[in-house]
Amino acid sequence: MEHSSSLPRDGRTIVVIGSSTGGARTLEIVFSQFPLVDAAVILVQHMPHSMNSALCRHIEEISFMEAGIAEDGEEIEHGRIYVAPSDLHLKLIKNRTISLFDDAKVQYVRPSIDVAMTSLERRESDRFAGVILSGMGSDGAEGIRHIKSIGGTTYAQALRTCAIHYMPRAAFATGRVDEMLPPEGIRENLIRFAGIL
Repeated sequence: MEHSSSLPRDGRTIVVIGSSTGGARTLEIVFSQFPLVDAAVILVQHMPHSMNSALCRHIEEISFMEAGIAEDGEEIEHGRIYVAPSDLHLKLIKNRTISLFDDAKVQYVRPSIDVAMTSLERRESDRFAGVILSGMGSDGAEGIRHIKSIGGTTYAQALRTCAIHYMPRAAFATGRVDEMLPPEGIRENLIRFAGIL
């Protein structure tokens, strides 16, 4: 789809989405006809290297967002989706700049959703949303707890709609998830949260 570009205002709106086993189908629904939103989206998907570029291409085919594999030192911009590369953790420096590194696995995975989410810093000018989709294990639970603690909005996929419900269940168990929603509900809430560019 055609894309337009826009420089973000001083404050950033950052959405971090974590997904694992069974998440590919959910992402297809979330990003289908997804408009160009006034936010930078960080996507941490547990997947093999061979899937990185294909996922980015597919998101661009079905949405109005630009999608690419995150690069070390890259400054985030609104209207773009940054996909964490396989086998590297991703964190944001001062909510602005991507840092990639190959430290030990966290929650048995690398990249870790927790690492990305807990790197966000409370800033008056910035807004945050965290989303946990289908997957094994508990990666993302601490991240959701952190995002809520800095004033963010949090969602998890409704368990009945998950191929594998362990990650959303672990996030819900923290008591810090605002809403459990089906993929269509997550899509609509993210659009309302971010606003359209």
